[in-house]
Amino acid sequence: MVKGITFVQAVGPSEEFTRLSGLLGALGFEPGKGWQDDEGRGAAFLAPVGNLELVTGRAPAVPPLLVEVTQLDHVHAAVESWIKESFPAEQASSRLSAVEGTHWNSRLFTVELSPALKVGFWQSENPLHGQVAAIEGDLSAVGMRFAVVTTRWNTVITDRLLQGSLDCLKRSGAASADIEVVRVPGAWEVPNAARTLAESGRFDAIVTLGCLLRGETAHYEAIYNEVARGIGQSQQETGVPHAFGVLTCETLEQALDRAGLKAGNKGFEAASAAIEMVSIKRKIAVKI
Repeated sequence: MVKGITFVQAVGPSEEFTRLSGLLGALGFEPGKGWQDDEGRGAAFLAPVGNLELVTGRAPAVPPLLVEVTQLDHVHAAVESWIKESFPAEQASSRLSAVEGTHWNSRLFTVELSPALKVGFWQSENPLHGQVAAIEGDLSAVGMRFAVVTTRWNTVITDRLLQGSLDCLKRSGAASADIEVVRVPGAWEVPNAARTLAESGRFDAIVTLGCLLRGETAHYEAIYNEVARGIGQSQQETGVPHAFGVLTCETLEQALDRAGLKAGNKGFEAASAAIEMVSIKRKIAVKI
């Protein structure tokens, strides 16, 4: 079985060897086992993925040595800084190309270390390129049934969370008749209601909402730990997904920020997670 591919590139003078080794080292390549004898020396650089591409019929449109990266613009800036330190000023600008699009749905720039040695750095424009195939949930709530547990305590926050959750569910296709809202006195009571709803068998997922403020609750940590434990235990023991939308904040201002002002709406995010988990659960069940 093939275990790996090594691309061996001849580098001319010792100065070029040192430059290329310095560039790859500066970009964070993991050093492999090098060698040196009376006739020459070698330096190995390890990458997580290696590819061998064969071309016939026309000359390759890219350099023989290609490095796939993320954050191509940041890599370009790092290489540009390295070139300015490694080459005379009158040569530096001509050795580095600008980042340009390609005909193969990517962006590329090249570095010329010598007339015989050019390195290309590229990044795919496909966001799924190179990702491992995985089961992922869809964000369609059509035909799904949800229960939303919220609290009467800190309603200035929890009502905003509830509004965000309902907005997400309905925007994603859930029917109003398939959403049941349950109000409990405070966060302490959320796990009990969530467990009862999950055990009823009437819902595909439970969205739990609440708000604990340290300044208003002397036993803040004790309540939060039990609420989190209870919701998690209900999810594990019933098999019904529970989305966690219980805020734990130091101040009212922080809670408002997380309920739709500056940091998004955690109720919306919890509902989105619930939809995705129902979808994942259904997809996994089909494969069993």
